[in-house]
Amino acid sequence: MGIHEKLLYLLAFFEKDDYNINGTMSEEELKNASNEYSSKNIQVLEGLEAVRKRPAMYIGDTGEKGLHHLVYEVIDNSIDEALAGYCKNIEVVVNEDNSIRVTDDGRGIPVDYHEKEGKSALEVVLTVLHAGGKFDKGTYKVSGGLHGVGVSCVNALSTHLKAEVHRNGKVYVQEFSIGKSLGDIKVVGACDTTGTIISFKPDHTIFTVTEYKYEILANRMRELAFLNAGINLKLVDRRVVHEDGTYKSEVFRSDEGLKEFVRYIDRAKEPLMQDIIHIVTEKQGIPVEVAMSYNTSYNESVFSYVNDINTIEGGTHLSGFRRGLTRTLKKYAEDSKMLEKAKVEIQGDDFREGLTAVISIKVAEPQFEGQTKTKLGNNEVMGAVDSAVGEALGYFLEEHPKEAKTIVDKVILAATARQAARKAREMVQRKSPLTGGGLPGKLADCSSKDAAECELFLVEGDSAGGTAKQGRDRNFQAILPLRGKILNVEKAMEHKVFDSDEIQNIYRAMGVTIGTEDDPKELNMSKLRYHKVIIMTDADVDGSHIATLILTFFFRRMRGLIEKGYVYLATPPLYLCKKGKTEEYCWTEQQRQKFIDTYAGGNEGQVHTQRYKGLGEMNDHQLWDTTMNPENRTLKQITIDNAVEADSTFAMLMGEEVAPRREFIEENATYANIDA
Repeated sequence: MGIHEKLLYLLAFFEKDDYNINGTMSEEELKNASNEYSSKNIQVLEGLEAVRKRPAMYIGDTGEKGLHHLVYEVIDNSIDEALAGYCKNIEVVVNEDNSIRVTDDGRGIPVDYHEKEGKSALEVVLTVLHAGGKFDKGTYKVSGGLHGVGVSCVNALSTHLKAEVHRNGKVYVQEFSIGKSLGDIKVVGACDTTGTIISFKPDHTIFTVTEYKYEILANRMRELAFLNAGINLKLVDRRVVHEDGTYKSEVFRSDEGLKEFVRYIDRAKEPLMQDIIHIVTEKQGIPVEVAMSYNTSYNESVFSYVNDINTIEGGTHLSGFRRGLTRTLKKYAEDSKMLEKAKVEIQGDDFREGLTAVISIKVAEPQFEGQTKTKLGNNEVMGAVDSAVGEALGYFLEEHPKEAKTIVDKVILAATARQAARKAREMVQRKSPLTGGGLPGKLADCSSKDAAECELFLVEGDSAGGTAKQGRDRNFQAILPLRGKILNVEKAMEHKVFDSDEIQNIYRAMGVTIGTEDDPKELNMSKLRYHKVIIMTDADVDGSHIATLILTFFFRRMRGLIEKGYVYLATPPLYLCKKGKTEEYCWTEQQRQKFIDTYAGGNEGQVHTQRYKGLGEMNDHQLWDTTMNPENRTLKQITIDNAVEADSTFAMLMGEEVAPRREFIEENATYANIDA
């Protein structure tokens, strides 16, 4: 039984009324409960009821992420057909009513009678959890959908699902509603093609969000095109009609696979080498594809995938890649006598600065571990990737001495900077909250020591910081004022980052350090003092810039905080509108206009509007009421839906290259809120 099923049974066996979780039971209640506990208390969730009862266990959540996950589950089936060599074209259509249609030209889901289940194979695939060809090793050698529960989950969470299969020269159709068949499979026509069309409408009673976002789907399909070279993936949005009557659409196809992927990630960075190192091989029966390049930045951008699943937490394939890269480059640098002149000791971390790489492997039976089940645990993979990278990289360095010298020079520069950074980092880490005296003088700390309830506000400017200190709840809210704009870490070498007073203060206040058992560069959050870090800046252009600089710092240096959901943006109001004794805070222009329409009959002259450009313009009570009080405030949680796109965006907006930024500004100028 899988971990999901075990959890489900544990949760489903006991009805909520059996135990008083919040309080304690009296002896009489305990006696009655033990007497009443019988077979009628045991719930067995049949068929797909389990999915509908606790959907988040299967698709992550019932918000935006879960909604889009339904589409990914259906696409995964089509990708499996493509990996097996039977499918070349996949089309995803978002209809006007936010229903979805996914079409492929694979072999078509089997429709013959399934002896064990007593119904068609199509109905089994769509109504039975963990049913499908991917569990039979002869059907698919590798599968991208094994981490999920397949298209049956999509069926369970849809008010209507229609499956159309083109197979054996016939067109078969079967329809379902909330996971149950609306009738037997029917033959509705003849055809000379093969493939599957799945159309479904997500259940609005389950999902809190029912509108699909084009960009989210496009990013995932672009990613799949890079990871599976030679496949055509088309996205059509029927909600957007162009002037010529055509729908908004895009075709994603990559002929060079990961080589193009690295080029796409680095499009806003200055390359150190023109050629991208591309490795496509098979070691110990494991297909390995790696593409890598170096750029002039100081950040590492490495993305790893297993069977098209982004392994956010890395794993054995990433460890194998780093081991192979370090060993091979170090040996080349030593053999070529380049290190002797530099008089600096090289470490493994020095090879990671300015590196962009994508690792994609296919494993028949992946073992996932880690908090989010996105860390690969298969031990045999490490040796396979290490060997593949070492061998191919060795050949490349011998055949391209000019590029090899450029890479080694970059590594030597990184090693020199690392030594300077170590001293600066020691300054940050020398005093910790536990040894006393390690907290920055500007920090107004909270009295609670429970990190789960504590909040740290990073506030723009001493003036607003003073107001926030007066307005806060001292029990659980801490304030750290930041002076001016912090360093842009996208353009800064590591030792410059740790030399910055404001950045030192953030590290010290939060109690985090650098370096874990697994990775000397990773953020160590074992002594993190706050589980909510809230960026609070003015509602003007400067405030937005400061917030962006802080977010750049978190993304590049403290990404673990974002991944755990600890980083938030505060949203102070833009206006205070008054009409007589009636006053109301407004966060948007629409809210302000509604106030004018409601209380002044649309006459703006009768309403006194105060525009808050800075936090310092509010007194402590106003700041508490609107922005800091958990009962009234609105916080925006920062999440990373697509790490590749986030990496590219930060590089483009905050990096050295001007041309991509200018292009972005020209494309998006009409959407900007200019506060004149």
